[in-house]
Amino acid sequence: METNKEYCLEVWGSWACFTRPELKVERVSYDVITPSAGRAIFDAIFWKPAISWHVTKIEVLSPIKWTSIRRNEVGAVAKPKTGPIYIQDKRQQRNTLLLKDVHYRIHAVMHYKKPEERTSNSREPGDDESPLKYQHIFERRAGKGQCFTQPYFGNREFPAFFRLVPDDASDPKPIAEDKDLGIMLYDLDYESSSQNGKGRADAMFYRAQMKQGVIIVPEPDSQEILR
Repeated sequence: METNKEYCLEVWGSWACFTRPELKVERVSYDVITPSAGRAIFDAIFWKPAISWHVTKIEVLSPIKWTSIRRNEVGAVAKPKTGPIYIQDKRQQRNTLLLKDVHYRIHAVMHYKKPEERTSNSREPGDDESPLKYQHIFERRAGKGQCFTQPYFGNREFPAFFRLVPDDASDPKPIAEDKDLGIMLYDLDYESSSQNGKGRADAMFYRAQMKQGVIIVPEPDSQEILR
């Protein structure tokens, strides 16, 4: 029985913004989707405590195109102690440099966690517990276009549409472009932060290299990951 199985999703949408953490006031997107945003799309389709997703490869299928928009945002958070927020008093205009007409193929491995490897608040496994059980559920859901929450490209107002790619499919071809994308956000390490008693997850980065439209994503424990 295959414990870990790789799947491929073709995803596309009109807008995307994978915000660089060093540029928070004026939002500026990375050139392509980040591994964490790709993982979130798989999580939106199917996630359980018994599995985890690891993105292994990203294929850029459409040219990288940019546009900018200006949005009204609220610069405060409503809390019971502070009372209501009046938008007219807290409105902020912020510029966003984002991507348009994005199209990717994302490859990810479903890792099966044994019962002893799961968190303490997970439910007891059933009699039919096996990697094959979760693989069949994902294949059925992704094949029908079902999801628990709407996948999105960085921001929830930028929905992502998807389809499950068969094993033998290779069209459309990735763009014929090589580019050093620099230091990119890899993901957030929630497990180590919880073990160390930290309140916030640790950010992980890696140097992304696109070769003929393909980005190979390293393993989480690889020396290429910067913490």
